[in-house]
Amino acid sequence: MRQYTYKNTVHACYLGYITSAIIVNLAPLFFVIFQTDFNVSFEMLGRLVLVGFGTQLLTDMFMIKFADRIGHRRAVLIAHVFCVTGFVMLSVLPNTMGNAYAGILIATVIYSIGGGMIEVLISPIVDAIPGDAKAAAMSLLHSFYSWGQVLVVLVTTLVLYLIGLSLWFVLPIAWAAIPLYNFFLFRKVPLAPTVEEHERIPLKKLMLAKIFILAMLMMICAGAAEQAMSQWASLFAEKGLQVPKVVGDLLGPCLFAVFMGIGRTVYGIKGNKINLAGALIGSSVLCVACYLMATLFHNPFISLIGCALCGLSVSLMWPGMLSFTSASYPKGGTAMFGVLAMCGDIGCSLGPWITGIVSDVAQRSDTVLAWGAKMGYDAEQAGLKIGLLVAIVFPLIMLAGILVMRKLAKKEATQ
Repeated sequence: MRQYTYKNTVHACYLGYITSAIIVNLAPLFFVIFQTDFNVSFEMLGRLVLVGFGTQLLTDMFMIKFADRIGHRRAVLIAHVFCVTGFVMLSVLPNTMGNAYAGILIATVIYSIGGGMIEVLISPIVDAIPGDAKAAAMSLLHSFYSWGQVLVVLVTTLVLYLIGLSLWFVLPIAWAAIPLYNFFLFRKVPLAPTVEEHERIPLKKLMLAKIFILAMLMMICAGAAEQAMSQWASLFAEKGLQVPKVVGDLLGPCLFAVFMGIGRTVYGIKGNKINLAGALIGSSVLCVACYLMATLFHNPFISLIGCALCGLSVSLMWPGMLSFTSASYPKGGTAMFGVLAMCGDIGCSLGPWITGIVSDVAQRSDTVLAWGAKMGYDAEQAGLKIGLLVAIVFPLIMLAGILVMRKLAKKEATQ
């Protein structure tokens, strides 16, 4: 009989984050199809993202309270069942229900429950495995979300190109094979004991700590800055920049994920030699520059470079904030990771949704239309550019917050 070790556990966690990448990034690649086949508006597409991350948010809240009671192994197995079921429903329901959009929403809710559970559980499972380089291990773990995103975008885009857009519904069923395999893997791998209940910092005490309050706000901004670009990059490239879908997907969301994966992998390997706070400050500044490149430059390929480099700029934001907070409160336990994940999902919900709303409103603005006409954009292009430009507020807030957090951390260390 095969003997499973913590190395196998880490590999299962990597596959868990690849599953999360499928959950977050597969549906946006179908946005143009949903628009043309099912008459779905920009706001409705943004609402899909809001519902998805909102569901993950509610799941995070539930898991904060009940994860330790359910048990990590049982909970992570249930999570993968939800993921498989949701992917199958995404293939079947839109074409079988009278209201296709309602079918997409139902599927989104089901697989997002699984995604929310995975998000809360995987980080503390890895954090509990014995080892010293916790921040590097966390960044390497999150790099598999990025490489999973690359895989999803690359494979889905090329398969759609080969088989045709009308057969899009076969892809969610095919992607369901990964969480199905991981379900059986998590049944066998060992799980390290997490922080004992009597040793954990009470959640009420954490919620009163200045650094933790700021960390919650920073997680909101990290999620919003990442997903505002990630979720809209495919549609923005095709309709906002007027490039072919295959080219737009490969140079937009695919390269975004490649650069995000590179950033996380490099930190995962060299993280013990890099100042985390300084890296987060640099990431925020680069993120601001990337949003400006993507939205304000007239040349579509410069805009696509901005979209792609944005992946590098956000690569450390989410895992970096988890590591920064875990280092400040090493006995925070699953509840701490759950609260941070919940805040991250709030940002992931708000960023793309706000972008969609602003894009719709901007298309009806005389000022925006006049600016668009001057630049040679139609109403849809101008609206998308303005909607995405608004998301620059998130890395700006994050930059200010990290500077404050670094001062507070130094002050606490001195005391």
